[in-house]
Amino acid sequence: MSTQAELSKISVQDFAQRFSQEMIPLNNRFSYFSAVPLGEEEVKEFLQDPISALPPNIQNAFAHVYVFLVPYLEKGIGKRNEVVTFEKPDERNQVWSAHFMSGADAIFVFAVKDTTAADYHYTFYRAFATMIAEELSIESLERYPELLREELRIRVHGEVDEESWQLKQSLLQRQSDVRRDTKLFRNYARQSLVDTLTLYLHGICCDIDVETGPRQIPSRYLRKRLEFLQEVFPPPSGYAVFPEDLQQ
Repeated sequence: MSTQAELSKISVQDFAQRFSQEMIPLNNRFSYFSAVPLGEEEVKEFLQDPISALPPNIQNAFAHVYVFLVPYLEKGIGKRNEVVTFEKPDERNQVWSAHFMSGADAIFVFAVKDTTAADYHYTFYRAFATMIAEELSIESLERYPELLREELRIRVHGEVDEESWQLKQSLLQRQSDVRRDTKLFRNYARQSLVDTLTLYLHGICCDIDVETGPRQIPSRYLRKRLEFLQEVFPPPSGYAVFPEDLQQ
């Protein structure tokens, strides 16, 4: 086992490569390696529970999924050059996840020191949502921008999270025909998908509340998005998306 000094500020790609032979299988598709000591309950909370709630066709979208748990992650130089560190970085440079594809395999790296299970689960599902939106070509998801175009046509206010809200405002301010297929619209649509899919996946796993506020999309339009995602990514057997599904 390498010492912490040897692993100080090592890139996530180099870290994953170095410990690729020490992965512990969770099932026939998921394996993990933890640089942080984990008890049986923590393995369940950080790995088994969130993975078991992933829709089957998301799990099957990758040949293999390798999950690395590390103490801390820090921004590197340039985009997506995160580094693993055993010392807590400055808050301005601290990040909570990193991910990349290696062929048909997905690699996820999560920082688990100084985080709660609830925050970790959000980070976990956001990483998967981002990977799906940015790396995979899923034909049925091509209908999602049409949902947004209809919302824009009838001037639906709000969004799911801060990043998509900001991109929506930029689109509304800078583009006269907001439904036209432009770089501004595509960036907004991609981020909206990430934010909404994160909420969808997190909601399958955990009992969460949607924060209300002046920037939040009205519930009837949010539900329409979630129903669409439920159609594209049906939850695993035994899990529910909406309260009425749980009752059934």
